[in-house]
Amino acid sequence: MPKLPGKNGADAFAGQAHLALPKDVTVKSLKDGARQILETPDLDLKVALAYHVANKWFKGALSITRGTGEKPMPDRPGRPAKPELLPPRDMPKRNQGGHKSGQVALLHSLAHIELNAVDLTWDLIGRFTNIPMPRSYYDDWVQVGLEEAKHFTLIQERLAKIGHAYGDLPAHDGLWQTAQSTGTDLLARLAIIPLVLEARGLDITPYMIEKAVAAGDEDTARVLHIIYRDEKGHVAFGAKWFRFMCDRQRIRPEPRFQQLVKQHFKGPLKPPFNDRARSEAGLTPGFYRPLIKLT
Repeated sequence: MPKLPGKNGADAFAGQAHLALPKDVTVKSLKDGARQILETPDLDLKVALAYHVANKWFKGALSITRGTGEKPMPDRPGRPAKPELLPPRDMPKRNQGGHKSGQVALLHSLAHIELNAVDLTWDLIGRFTNIPMPRSYYDDWVQVGLEEAKHFTLIQERLAKIGHAYGDLPAHDGLWQTAQSTGTDLLARLAIIPLVLEARGLDITPYMIEKAVAAGDEDTARVLHIIYRDEKGHVAFGAKWFRFMCDRQRIRPEPRFQQLVKQHFKGPLKPPFNDRARSEAGLTPGFYRPLIKLT
């Protein structure tokens, strides 16, 4: 029987009873649910499926797979017609157009990051089921998948309250391109997604919270506090399972992490780093600080 989610995961279920699935949607296994979450371009359905699959998993109502014959995970997630996806170099500057425009651009960017986080997490769950892992591995990442869906919903709600919606502005496709390069290597995926991309959130989110408070945007600050709290757990899960895989392969975690980042991550790891929050999550400076000199 899977364990119940921790406090953060349990909080994510609160107030979501309205997320009903269409009657023709059935989930036959955890992998099947993860695939459906990725494939749908309907963002409301994507979130509803994430809650539904997580709920069934923590109730012990799903197996990891159905065995042979399951459809493979898609190469790309389903996406709505908007936003337009641009190369990162073509993205407009976030601070153009005054405070209101900057606020909308920031929230839209965060919504895009959290949507990608939903798909990246459920892809991590469904893509590597051929690798034997403890059941607690899936407990941890299903909790993350649930929390990423919660984050996306919270940001959508903030956008709606100021008269906007996800899709109003262009967005970039760099996050999923990073995921594609790690699609056949679980250790590389663990290195790049939670230990580089999510860890970066630990560095920059406190500053965004301060900016929101200074601008009088307490509602956005509260959402960012929730995301920051949850991100610490996500990085901790990444560090935990990265070390587990390294122990299994009898390799040293820190040098292997550095090799994988140089191989799969484009661009440097840029300070300043939130060393305290990273270390509390198990990502100690010996993992990432040597990469500053190598990039």
